[in-house]
Amino acid sequence: MRALHRLNALSVKNAAVGKHCDGGGLWFVKRADGGAQWVLRVSCAGTRVEMGLGSFRDVSLAEARREAEKWRGVAREGRNPVKARSKERRIAAQDRPTLGVVVEEAFEARKAELKEDGAASRWDSPLRLHVLPKLGRLPVEEIDQNDLKRVLDPIWHSKPEAARKALNRIRIVMRHAAAMGLEVDLQAPDKAKALLGKQRREVTHVPSMPWADAPAFWRTLTNGGSAELALKLLILTAVRSSEARGLRLDEIEGDVWTIPAERMKGGRSHRVPLSAAALDVIEEAEPLARDGYLFPGRGSRTISDVALSGILKKGGYEARPHGFRASFRTWCAEATDVPREVAETCLAHVSASKVEAAYRRTDYLEARRVLMDRWASWVTKRIT
Repeated sequence: MRALHRLNALSVKNAAVGKHCDGGGLWFVKRADGGAQWVLRVSCAGTRVEMGLGSFRDVSLAEARREAEKWRGVAREGRNPVKARSKERRIAAQDRPTLGVVVEEAFEARKAELKEDGAASRWDSPLRLHVLPKLGRLPVEEIDQNDLKRVLDPIWHSKPEAARKALNRIRIVMRHAAAMGLEVDLQAPDKAKALLGKQRREVTHVPSMPWADAPAFWRTLTNGGSAELALKLLILTAVRSSEARGLRLDEIEGDVWTIPAERMKGGRSHRVPLSAAALDVIEEAEPLARDGYLFPGRGSRTISDVALSGILKKGGYEARPHGFRASFRTWCAEATDVPREVAETCLAHVSASKVEAAYRRTDYLEARRVLMDRWASWVTKRIT
């Protein structure tokens, strides 16, 4: 073997353009453009193998010699050092999970807590849309507040709700990574929020239809299609769009529809008294039911919210399906003397006071039955 350590720091620094041997197959290659790199040449199974050990800017002479000795040892064992290094890097990557991998694991761990195992809530969509395209392949341990600021800055003010959700999901993902034993900065999301500053956020409400216009709109719903029937039931019951669209026939017993906790926003089951008009809508929709769902969609379990919104849009209305909850609540306040607690329970709103909720052992079913009958009469026949 040739003599080792032929070069020194000064000779490397002042090296002319060309190749300079340090011995043992280690070469310093100086390029005409001023750049330089380390190259190791070894023989493995009768074949010469050449592998780069890094640029002179990043790897010192001493470091290059240590790396060269390591890979010469691999070659002496009869193994290809280039392939061995590639395998080593793959294993290292597995030991350092990327953000994308941890997001998947965190999502899987939380599915049981989410509606329909997370399919309806699209828990990870803020990350898939705004974070993972830029940070998904980075090791989660390397992600800091500056990375998060960089990806969220473009939407911090223009899409404040999406940005807020993305940051909250990152907090959960970071905690999950820490539980996996990874060394992550749990404060990175809060630091990023401080760097981003306060959002210029304007509260916008879902467009709703004035309650006085509901009867006229009702009379336009005449085609008997699945989307119109779902919208009719939504209006008559004042439930959320996903709750109406996901109705299963086995949730109805007599004139009471019990929405299970996993389909409710508040995570608590909700009894809905069905007026005669609501029962008529359900009976009309039953022939269209499939796989237990009253309002099945094309290729999916339930009809989409877009289908319901499309009916309003086609009619020239700015209102959205969810807005009928506001229409109902405003009607309660302006056209009835129903107690606030009864009206709020119709909307399945959770009491702001935990103490009050603990002592309230009723869901006002009978009082709500009377109220929903009055609402149905108003909407369908314009009778006050």
